[in-house]
Amino acid sequence: MNLRIKKAAVLGSGVMGAGIAAHLANVGIPTLLLDIVPKQVTPQEEKKGLTLEDKVVRNRISSDAVKRLLKQKPAPLTSKQNLALIQPGNLEDDLHLLSDCDWVIEVVVENLEVKQQLFSKIDAVRKPGSIISSNTSGISVHAMAEGRSEDFKANFLGTHFFNPPRYLKLLEVIPTKDTKDEVVSFMKTFGEDVLGKGVVLAKDTPNFIANRIGTYGLLITVQEMLNKGYSVGEVDSVTGPLIGRPKSATFRTLDVVGLDTFVHVAKNVYDKVDGKEKEAFDVPAFMKEMLEKGWLGSKSGQGFFLKQGKEIVELNPHTLEYEERKKLKTASTEMSKQAKGLQNKMKALIYADDRAGTLLWNIISPVLLYSAQLTKEIADDIVAIDQAMKWGFGWELGPFETWDAIGLQRSVEKMKEEGHDVPAWIHDMLEAGFTEFYKKVDGKTVYFDNGEYKPVQENKKVIHLQTLKNENKVIKKNSGASLIDLGDGIAGLQFTSPNNAIGMDIIQMINYAVDEVEKNYKGLVIGNQAKNFCVGANLALILMEAQDDNFFEIEMVVKNFQNAMMKLKYSNRPVVAAPFGMTLGGGTEICLPSSKIQASSETYMGLVEVGVGLIPGGGGNKELYIKQLSGLPNGVEVDLQKVANKVFETIATAKVSTSAAEARDLNFLNRFDGISINGDHLLHDAKQSAISLYDNGYQAPVRKKIPVVGETGYATLLLGAQTMKYSGYISDHDYKIADKLAYVLAGGTVPYGTEVDEQYLLDLEREAFLSLVGEAKSQQRMQHMLVKGKPLRN
Repeated sequence: MNLRIKKAAVLGSGVMGAGIAAHLANVGIPTLLLDIVPKQVTPQEEKKGLTLEDKVVRNRISSDAVKRLLKQKPAPLTSKQNLALIQPGNLEDDLHLLSDCDWVIEVVVENLEVKQQLFSKIDAVRKPGSIISSNTSGISVHAMAEGRSEDFKANFLGTHFFNPPRYLKLLEVIPTKDTKDEVVSFMKTFGEDVLGKGVVLAKDTPNFIANRIGTYGLLITVQEMLNKGYSVGEVDSVTGPLIGRPKSATFRTLDVVGLDTFVHVAKNVYDKVDGKEKEAFDVPAFMKEMLEKGWLGSKSGQGFFLKQGKEIVELNPHTLEYEERKKLKTASTEMSKQAKGLQNKMKALIYADDRAGTLLWNIISPVLLYSAQLTKEIADDIVAIDQAMKWGFGWELGPFETWDAIGLQRSVEKMKEEGHDVPAWIHDMLEAGFTEFYKKVDGKTVYFDNGEYKPVQENKKVIHLQTLKNENKVIKKNSGASLIDLGDGIAGLQFTSPNNAIGMDIIQMINYAVDEVEKNYKGLVIGNQAKNFCVGANLALILMEAQDDNFFEIEMVVKNFQNAMMKLKYSNRPVVAAPFGMTLGGGTEICLPSSKIQASSETYMGLVEVGVGLIPGGGGNKELYIKQLSGLPNGVEVDLQKVANKVFETIATAKVSTSAAEARDLNFLNRFDGISINGDHLLHDAKQSAISLYDNGYQAPVRKKIPVVGETGYATLLLGAQTMKYSGYISDHDYKIADKLAYVLAGGTVPYGTEVDEQYLLDLEREAFLSLVGEAKSQQRMQHMLVKGKPLRN
């Protein structure tokens, strides 16, 4: 059976349906977006003489949803051009078009009857073998398929995306007893490899995995707050990064999700369970009152928090008045800040006999017990539960990983002392001598299941750098970077400095890596698995040296960085950069001269130095200019001024791409560079690119001279900046920076069209960089960025 998805349809164009359609378009799949026909015309339509018979009116709901995709924040589309892949329509006139679709996703209202009626219509027009799925978050998948044809049932399953679909990694796949195995296995692989998701197989139970446990955890936290007199702000101050959860912690998360959505999800479970579990899912009265008042969170402007002027105030759940935001500061919160690693931080907090420790124990231990009670009911194993919570709710550790972190034996003893029901399988596990859910065996992670340890199954495209390090694959390392053997003749250069900021240690390692790879390897991949690829040079170090008037030292570092970039560029072995997340300043400068860039879809790339009063100093100006020139077709007469203008604008306005696709629009990537939709597969894809370049007889680029716009072009570049200065849009210092940048890009005062050597441009760049570093106003900007984390306009 050869399953392929070349065309898809999404039925229902609400926020979620439109978001799923946008994500399908992001990965290049043409998608139909259908919704109901409006019941009446709008006043604007009436003015135009339109009636309910006109196609434009009949498609209005889905057409409007498509237009909204361009305005939504965060952006659902990785590039505005992807919009062309979405075709709006309606469920009456266009249902026959489903006969051409390989996958139809239902995202209509959460009502079983409505869904069943729609599936009956789909069944009549779909092509045999096409996959049909529902994005329901709480209705039984089996119930929806009742009464459908055999072929429909065999190809039907739940595919529960998390909102927003572009950014949230989790995709829960829920087969029914009739779903064919090959359909389930295809959807898992397709979800991971094409949609870039973390796919978890869930069972057909209320709210599946992540929402079931996540909602329970949130409600337990609310009840603990009410019972023990904590405030909203106090709870949020300890339920975020301190315990490996997102910054939005508990109540800020509820504000972002929306109270109406949360209450709906909680009711799903409440209606279907009994006893103590039913009690836990009963939303407290004050939240129902908030719902009546329309205090839904971010979308209504107020919720558990409210912005008053510059201050953010918190809701008092007892009085429903807003008060000053409070934080919980105790001995254990201070101690946990000193502890190394999340495991030690958790232990310092959860067993502490103070207000923070008590709160965290009372909200985390019930979630661990609840997860253990549900294990075989909601999923096949503990791995699925842990992954669902990490990918759907942004937890750093899933429930069973958390249990290992705080110590299984110690915590179970405490739970028993407090009279909690610990599931029998946990007792049996401990009695049989198994004291942890996960452990390493021969470098591989295994998990506990039915009385034995089994290997964690992972997509073959996932490379873990830490695992390779544990297996002694480190070729060489220093304080800022490690060179690791990735296997198959490819070495990997991993940055390990704080924030992966570039200092001399990384520069030394780049030089060593190129030499080592030229001697003993087929190619080099520059990549890592930190929060961001690289946020640029070590700004604090540059500022410190500048304030000490140590310009000789700064010049030496900049020159070394420039030389290392040239060494990368002209290496005899292919160098593939694998950026992701924030790839700013020096991070972008490392990517540009590489043989190829293989970027994660979520890559935010830009030369942002003007924000701290500087211009790029590591060759970024030159390389972006060359990249733009080399992207133009051969034989076409090049307008150098247009190219210089575009590069000048990109750098002078510190443009940062909102995705890898947009980085391509800004010319940071060209048509030869690749984009990985699944960030977990990035290193694998980059490694394959390096192997492919080597196997195809890679040759280092030939060093050529570069045509520049010279003196007349320099004047043209400055015209726009002068206008902005006279209109008061930019300050004198902004103009000074623009002047230096224009001079570097123009190649100084040579005649238009002069061909210059790369080193000449690097020398101009370095001189400009150093002169700006010495400016008091640039130093103020650098200081402001380091202290406040945002640019200063002076």
